[in-house]
Amino acid sequence: MTFPVVGMIGGGQLARMTHEAGIPLGIRFKLLSDTPQDSAAQVVNEVVIGDHRDLETLRAFARGCDVITFDHEHVPTEHLRALEADGIPVRPGPDALVHAQDKGVMRAKLTEIGVACPRHRLVAGPADVAAFAEEGDGFPVVLKTVRGGYDGKGVWVIKGADDPAVAEPFKAGVDVLAEEKVDFVRELAANVVRSPHGQAVAYPVVESRQVAGVCDTVIAPAPDLGHDLALQAERMALTIAKELGVVGHLAVELFQTRDGRILVNELAMRPHNSGHWSMDGAVTSQFANHVRAVLDLPLGDPRPRQPWTVMVNVLGGDYPDMYPAYLHCMARDPQLKIHMYGKDVKPGRKVGHVNTYGDDLDDVLERATHAAHYLRGTITE
Repeated sequence: MTFPVVGMIGGGQLARMTHEAGIPLGIRFKLLSDTPQDSAAQVVNEVVIGDHRDLETLRAFARGCDVITFDHEHVPTEHLRALEADGIPVRPGPDALVHAQDKGVMRAKLTEIGVACPRHRLVAGPADVAAFAEEGDGFPVVLKTVRGGYDGKGVWVIKGADDPAVAEPFKAGVDVLAEEKVDFVRELAANVVRSPHGQAVAYPVVESRQVAGVCDTVIAPAPDLGHDLALQAERMALTIAKELGVVGHLAVELFQTRDGRILVNELAMRPHNSGHWSMDGAVTSQFANHVRAVLDLPLGDPRPRQPWTVMVNVLGGDYPDMYPAYLHCMARDPQLKIHMYGKDVKPGRKVGHVNTYGDDLDDVLERATHAAHYLRGTITE
């Protein structure tokens, strides 16, 4: 009996958890990792250490793989086209993935297909930024480098034409996108998975709470989100997946505005932090469905198992050894699910997450928050 080999480019925690989801299916994984210490490199059997920016390294890695997928969007688009020309299935493919790699390309395409986005324009310098502000509601204006940003990096909020930070984005050597600063109530995320033959599933729309530009808490489903708006968000995500030809998991990060609209903020074409709740809260996790999708297997049921699931990220704090905290957390909450990534603890670094679930949102939220903060060391009782 021959089982397929999934080639995963990137050795982070997303690769680690995707590999975990493939184990029950007998799926073999081959990993291209930056270092042997990376999160996924600690658990995957076949690991190649190499540079994902080098085409010959990618070609050598792809030999023996039945499909290539990713835990990040940083592989050069032209290299992915070369792999496809070599006959290697790449999922998602470069024509889709470029919309997650380049925010300018993404905004142009979403506008073309009629998906609501913040007002935006590519800008060439501070004078362009001032003109963009004058064309709308003035400052503040958000500037983003079109490539390379994540978790708040590569993003600047410019308060006025004389703001010293207005010159910073243009030093990166890539295009800069100006966007209106959206007056939003909260951030949402719509997660969908699509297979090569067009089957697609949608997870419940979630609320994503950010702290200093980093995802802190996810609540599934988003509380007090009306049926019509939730359905609109799911349909929007499914439309984007179809129109862009996405294969695998797609996360659509959204703004819910004060006047009742939803606007697309960002796209991610891989398993995503806003979907980690599904590991314990859904019939089929985002990771399991991503594996199924890239192998063109029938997709699994995305429905929640419980009325509420809450995920809280565990960030590195002042205590490098989190293991002793397990005793307290597990004794306090036997239903708690702890997921750690095997990373060295550094202040502010995502080193794990916890999931809780149940039928009382206040209780579920308190349990998850307590556990994450206790593991970090910000509370001690």
